[in-house]
Amino acid sequence: MNSSRSRIAASVAGAAALALIATGCSTGGGGGGGDEKITLSITTFGTMGVDASYEKYMEENPNITIEATNLEGGGAARDDAYAKIAAGTGLSDIVAIEEGWLGTIAEVSDSFVDLSDYGIEDVKDTWLEWKYDQGTTTDGKVLGAGLDIGPQGLCYRGDLFEAAGLPSERTEVAEYFGGEDATWDRFFEVGQEYVDNTGKAFYHSPRFFWNSFVNQQEEGYYKKDGETLNIEDNEVLKAQFAKIVEAENNELGAGLPGWEVGPEAKAGDFAVYMCPSWMLGIVQGYYDEGTTDSGWDFADVLPGGAANWGGAFLGVAESSEHKEEAAKLALWLASPEQQGAAFEVAGPFPSTPEGQKLVADTTNAFFNDAPVGEIFAARSEGVIAQVKGPEDSNIQDNVFGPVFDRVSQGEVTDPDEAWDEAMELLNQLVG
Repeated sequence: MNSSRSRIAASVAGAAALALIATGCSTGGGGGGGDEKITLSITTFGTMGVDASYEKYMEENPNITIEATNLEGGGAARDDAYAKIAAGTGLSDIVAIEEGWLGTIAEVSDSFVDLSDYGIEDVKDTWLEWKYDQGTTTDGKVLGAGLDIGPQGLCYRGDLFEAAGLPSERTEVAEYFGGEDATWDRFFEVGQEYVDNTGKAFYHSPRFFWNSFVNQQEEGYYKKDGETLNIEDNEVLKAQFAKIVEAENNELGAGLPGWEVGPEAKAGDFAVYMCPSWMLGIVQGYYDEGTTDSGWDFADVLPGGAANWGGAFLGVAESSEHKEEAAKLALWLASPEQQGAAFEVAGPFPSTPEGQKLVADTTNAFFNDAPVGEIFAARSEGVIAQVKGPEDSNIQDNVFGPVFDRVSQGEVTDPDEAWDEAMELLNQLVG
């Protein structure tokens, strides 16, 4: 156990941005049963949508007060959880765990309860089988109740496409990129056409579609065993990496960071996003509430085929003084009905078949009334349930992320030099 804690501490120390954000811990004593008034703390991140259900739960359970903390993104939440586990300080009663760092959490699984002891096996069939399996350790302990999955489509500015002489209607856009046979080579071709016709960048940052490409592979940063790295001699990843560097050299990218690019999005400084379901809420969050004329639309296409990016789980901390009540809340928030409610307000797509049925007819006014429920259901077909290793998100954020930032700023233009920089960082941070 000590070696696992040391590994997490090392991961935190090696992160480019460490967010040690204090969150509320359990208050009060006793077991939380009957009419006893208790407070349950929960830490989430990004635009997960679960907060839309807090008031309903408290109304139905007047003895429960939910104390919520929401961190900026999965990276901040990862660093916060890692630091608290390493230091032995209290986690929130309920902690949202992102898919990319679930492997590391499994290494310190004694920090979380086994939800099998709190009734999750009674509703096991609620989830997609691969989603339930992701939240289960190799020795059968269920660490997390699945929330969303992240099937991906293409967010694009229809108005900017039209001005560039490209198709702008979503079905035509999908076909223009190749439809079911869409490739990354075609994506870069269309991007070059857009740049040549407008003089503006096609996308904001290469980080997003690099992650999409990695997630499309049968094996990503790790082999299927979840332990063996699969990067340094991976010619498939290296070839795609080189194509991205070339695209940057051809000025397809805007040289922007991956996140917090609302002003640039509204100004039309770029025209496309790779959009897993939860990204819709992020893009929409850049605009005033109620905006329906942003120009953004959403197409049923992704270069290279189906991909899943992200997805979260709710775990219950072993340090919680109210484990039973915390588990009840976690399972309730992960139920099909609440997954459907979260999708309606924020876009994370349900990991439960029943939840997907509940949102099948959903449209999104911000994205030009796109039939997002229908599109995400289609995009989830053929997704590979890729095994994520313990340093998966660390590699994504702090190995390839910084290198792609340097490439997008024009500081590195040679693909081999950029790859070597990434491998040097990989050896420094992961080994």
